[in-house]
Amino acid sequence: MIEVTERVEVAAPAAVTWAALTDWRHQGDWMLGTEVRVVAGDGAGPGSRLVAVTGVGPLGFTDHMEITTWDPPHRCVVRHTGGFVRGTGEFEVLDRGAGSTFVWHERLRPPLGRLGELGWVVVGPAFRLGVRASLRRFARFAEARA
Repeated sequence: MIEVTERVEVAAPAAVTWAALTDWRHQGDWMLGTEVRVVAGDGAGPGSRLVAVTGVGPLGFTDHMEITTWDPPHRCVVRHTGGFVRGTGEFEVLDRGAGSTFVWHERLRPPLGRLGELGWVVVGPAFRLGVRASLRRFARFAEARA
Protein backbone atom coordinates (compact mmCIF):
# COMPACT_ATOMS: atom_id res chain seq x y z
CA MET A 1 0.00 0.00 0.00
CA ILE A 2 1.07 3.53 -0.70
CA GLU A 3 0.28 6.12 1.96
CA VAL A 4 0.15 9.86 1.37
CA THR A 5 -0.72 12.41 4.06
CA GLU A 6 -0.75 16.15 3.48
CA ARG A 7 -2.28 18.99 5.48
CA VAL A 8 -3.06 22.68 5.26
CA GLU A 9 -4.02 25.30 7.82
CA VAL A 10 -7.29 27.08 7.01
CA ALA A 11 -8.25 30.47 8.45
CA ALA A 12 -11.87 29.39 8.81
CA PRO A 13 -13.77 27.51 11.52
CA ALA A 14 -14.11 23.73 11.21
CA ALA A 15 -17.78 23.94 10.16
CA VAL A 16 -16.94 26.26 7.25
CA THR A 17 -13.97 24.12 6.22
CA TRP A 18 -16.15 20.99 6.33
CA ALA A 19 -18.89 22.60 4.23
CA ALA A 20 -16.33 23.69 1.63
CA LEU A 21 -14.65 20.29 1.64
CA THR A 22 -17.82 18.27 1.16
CA ASP A 23 -19.28 20.54 -1.52
CA TRP A 24 -18.57 17.84 -4.10
CA ARG A 25 -19.98 19.84 -7.01
CA HIS A 26 -17.35 22.55 -6.46
CA GLN A 27 -14.40 20.31 -5.65
CA GLY A 28 -13.01 21.02 -9.11
CA ASP A 29 -12.68 24.68 -8.09
CA TRP A 30 -9.75 23.74 -5.86
CA MET A 31 -8.63 20.20 -6.73
CA LEU A 32 -6.29 20.30 -9.70
CA GLY A 33 -7.64 18.67 -12.84
CA THR A 34 -10.57 16.98 -11.10
CA GLU A 35 -14.34 17.12 -11.38
CA VAL A 36 -16.51 15.26 -8.83
CA ARG A 37 -20.17 14.35 -8.96
CA VAL A 38 -22.52 12.43 -6.68
CA VAL A 39 -23.93 9.40 -8.51
CA ALA A 40 -25.88 7.70 -5.68
CA GLY A 41 -27.32 9.00 -2.45
CA ASP A 42 -27.08 12.61 -1.35
CA GLY A 43 -23.29 12.78 -0.92
CA ALA A 44 -23.73 13.35 2.80
CA GLY A 45 -23.55 9.94 4.39
CA PRO A 46 -22.39 6.35 4.25
CA GLY A 47 -23.43 4.54 1.09
CA SER A 48 -23.37 7.66 -1.08
CA ARG A 49 -21.26 7.15 -4.18
CA LEU A 50 -19.05 9.67 -5.94
CA VAL A 51 -17.24 9.67 -9.26
CA ALA A 52 -14.16 11.83 -9.82
CA VAL A 53 -12.64 12.35 -13.24
CA THR A 54 -9.02 13.48 -13.03
CA GLY A 55 -6.79 14.38 -15.93
CA VAL A 56 -5.62 16.82 -18.54
CA GLY A 57 -6.90 16.55 -22.08
CA PRO A 58 -7.14 12.93 -23.21
CA LEU A 59 -4.97 11.67 -20.34
CA GLY A 60 -6.82 10.84 -17.16
CA PHE A 61 -8.75 8.32 -15.14
CA THR A 62 -12.08 7.87 -13.39
CA ASP A 63 -12.12 7.25 -9.64
CA HIS A 64 -15.23 5.55 -8.24
CA MET A 65 -15.74 6.04 -4.49
CA GLU A 66 -18.22 5.10 -1.80
CA ILE A 67 -18.51 7.08 1.43
CA THR A 68 -17.95 4.66 4.34
CA THR A 69 -17.61 7.09 7.27
CA TRP A 70 -19.40 10.40 7.67
CA ASP A 71 -18.74 12.34 10.89
CA PRO A 72 -19.38 16.06 10.26
CA PRO A 73 -17.60 18.37 10.69
CA HIS A 74 -14.58 16.18 11.35
CA ARG A 75 -14.13 13.15 9.12
CA CYS A 76 -15.16 11.64 5.82
CA VAL A 77 -13.72 8.32 4.62
CA VAL A 78 -14.21 6.92 1.13
CA ARG A 79 -13.42 3.54 -0.32
CA HIS A 80 -11.97 3.76 -3.83
CA THR A 81 -13.77 1.01 -5.75
CA GLY A 82 -12.67 1.51 -9.35
CA GLY A 83 -10.41 -0.62 -11.44
CA PHE A 84 -7.60 1.92 -11.49
CA VAL A 85 -7.69 3.49 -8.01
CA ARG A 86 -8.20 1.11 -5.06
CA GLY A 87 -7.87 1.76 -1.34
CA THR A 88 -9.20 4.39 1.04
CA GLY A 89 -9.15 8.15 1.23
CA GLU A 90 -9.78 10.24 4.31
CA PHE A 91 -10.57 13.93 4.72
CA GLU A 92 -10.19 15.10 8.30
CA VAL A 93 -10.91 18.56 9.70
CA LEU A 94 -9.22 19.45 12.98
CA ASP A 95 -10.88 22.25 14.95
CA ARG A 96 -8.53 25.05 16.05
CA GLY A 97 -11.20 27.49 17.27
CA ALA A 98 -11.29 30.35 14.77
CA GLY A 99 -9.29 28.23 12.33
CA SER A 100 -8.95 24.61 11.32
CA THR A 101 -6.56 22.13 9.75
CA PHE A 102 -7.52 19.99 6.78
CA VAL A 103 -5.69 16.65 6.62
CA TRP A 104 -5.89 14.57 3.43
CA HIS A 105 -4.79 10.95 3.80
CA GLU A 106 -4.77 8.28 1.10
CA ARG A 107 -3.97 4.56 1.42
CA LEU A 108 -3.77 3.33 -2.15
CA ARG A 109 -3.05 0.04 -3.84
CA PRO A 110 -1.38 0.89 -7.15
CA PRO A 111 -2.73 -0.73 -10.30
CA LEU A 112 -0.65 -3.29 -12.20
CA GLY A 113 0.87 -4.87 -9.07
CA ARG A 114 4.66 -4.63 -8.85
CA LEU A 115 4.83 -2.58 -12.05
CA GLY A 116 2.47 -0.02 -10.46
CA GLU A 117 4.62 0.11 -7.33
CA LEU A 118 7.68 0.84 -9.46
CA GLY A 119 5.73 3.47 -11.40
CA TRP A 120 4.88 5.18 -8.12
CA VAL A 121 8.56 6.04 -7.74
CA VAL A 122 8.12 8.34 -10.75
CA VAL A 123 4.48 9.39 -10.29
CA GLY A 124 4.49 9.75 -6.47
CA PRO A 125 6.46 13.01 -6.20
CA ALA A 126 4.26 14.67 -8.85
CA PHE A 127 1.12 13.38 -7.09
CA ARG A 128 2.29 14.88 -3.77
CA LEU A 129 3.07 18.22 -5.45
CA GLY A 130 -0.41 18.22 -6.98
CA VAL A 131 -2.04 17.46 -3.62
CA ARG A 132 -0.06 20.25 -1.92
CA ALA A 133 -1.05 22.74 -4.63
CA SER A 134 -4.69 21.62 -4.34
CA LEU A 135 -4.59 22.08 -0.57
CA ARG A 136 -3.28 25.64 -0.90
CA ARG A 137 -6.11 26.35 -3.35
CA PHE A 138 -8.56 24.70 -0.95
CA ALA A 139 -7.50 26.97 1.93
CA ARG A 140 -8.25 30.04 -0.20
CA PHE A 141 -11.55 28.47 -1.38
CA ALA A 142 -12.71 27.75 2.19
CA GLU A 143 -11.50 31.07 3.58
CA ALA A 144 -13.52 32.92 0.94
CA ARG A 145 -16.64 31.25 2.38
CA ALA A 146 -15.87 32.32 5.97
